[in-house]
Amino acid sequence: MELNTITRRCRRLLGLMLLGTSIHSLGAPATPANTLTLQDALTRTLAHNPALYQYRFHKAALLASKQNDALSPALAVELNVENIAGTGAKQGVQEAETTLALSSVIELGGKQQARLTYADARIRHAQYQHQATSLDVLAQLTTHYIESLATQANRELAQRSLDFTHSLLDTMSERAQRGATPEAEVLRAKAAVARADMQLTALQRKFERQKIQLARYWGETQTPFQRLDGSLFEFGASEPFAELYQRAQRSPALQVFASEKRLQEAQLSLAHADQRSDLTWRLGVKHFAATDDAALTAGVSMPLFANQRGSTQVKAAQAKRDAIDYAETDQRLRLHAQLFNAYSLRQQGIDNATKMAEVVIPALEQALELTQTAYDNGRYQYQDLMAAREELLAARQARIDAATTALVSQALIEQLTGAPFTQ
Repeated sequence: MELNTITRRCRRLLGLMLLGTSIHSLGAPATPANTLTLQDALTRTLAHNPALYQYRFHKAALLASKQNDALSPALAVELNVENIAGTGAKQGVQEAETTLALSSVIELGGKQQARLTYADARIRHAQYQHQATSLDVLAQLTTHYIESLATQANRELAQRSLDFTHSLLDTMSERAQRGATPEAEVLRAKAAVARADMQLTALQRKFERQKIQLARYWGETQTPFQRLDGSLFEFGASEPFAELYQRAQRSPALQVFASEKRLQEAQLSLAHADQRSDLTWRLGVKHFAATDDAALTAGVSMPLFANQRGSTQVKAAQAKRDAIDYAETDQRLRLHAQLFNAYSLRQQGIDNATKMAEVVIPALEQALELTQTAYDNGRYQYQDLMAAREELLAARQARIDAATTALVSQALIEQLTGAPFTQ
């Protein structure tokens, strides 16, 4: 599977996954230049993320290794000179015997094919790892995007709160000038403005930090975007857990174990092949200086007891292969638990966000309106009005938190299943 194929699959799996309005359909209005969409972030990450880009070099190294494994045993040239610089009749080079020979190895037991099979298994395993890592990175990016989007929503909520406290301070200051409000309540209103301003500033700085965290996914340190595009409150359709778990059985995370098993089986075959002894042949010409004659030389050698020496490698390969089955079983159990936890949290988040939007927030908005009217008519005190406002603010923040939990859980579901939540 080529890198471009992996890239296209990752885009298909996660490119249309979350935040309904963050990924525009064809023909939708263009996003402002200072706004980042999830689709833009995913595309940039796939193209430039350092953790993913390094797989290109890893693949190149594996391909080069395969080319080396495909080579036949090399020829060796040997020059051997005997009976020189001795004593008596062997002085000088008059009695020299010079041999020039070629030698090489004849591989037995299908070693070359076993090496190539193992090399192919390593390449496929690296590709599955690349795909699984790509999905992990994109899921982490999506989680950061959702959390940043939640901070942006809370920042807007804090801005509304600050505007409210400013308006209330102006009203109370005017009433204090007329003697209708104690000065102590004006001071409390000023303190409320300061607290609201501090909260807004904290959220703004948190959002700036989160933007830096997003930019690092595509290898940048600058954040030209000022806003994130997307809705926290669009969840898509729900699917039965049984269907999600069935889909998870085909996820890249488990495919890695399948490719690991094939890799170990190829390594076991290679270990069996290495148990067969190779033949070393030698063919040359020998020249006798004393008579100026020449003769051919030939030889064959084979190491002894190679089967015994290779048995330890076979046992090690068998142990690694058998261990994969248990590791895969453990991973499936972990996958089931993680998936069910994410599924449950998603349903809980959707239920809470929906109930907040349909029941709690409308009731508190009406309560705040009635409290404001009663305060203006002098029937309620300042603390009653502030309590009603704080309750509404807390409910809106709770809705944002519930929606964030639902979307983060949805991102995890899509990471575990390796497919978009809605088909």
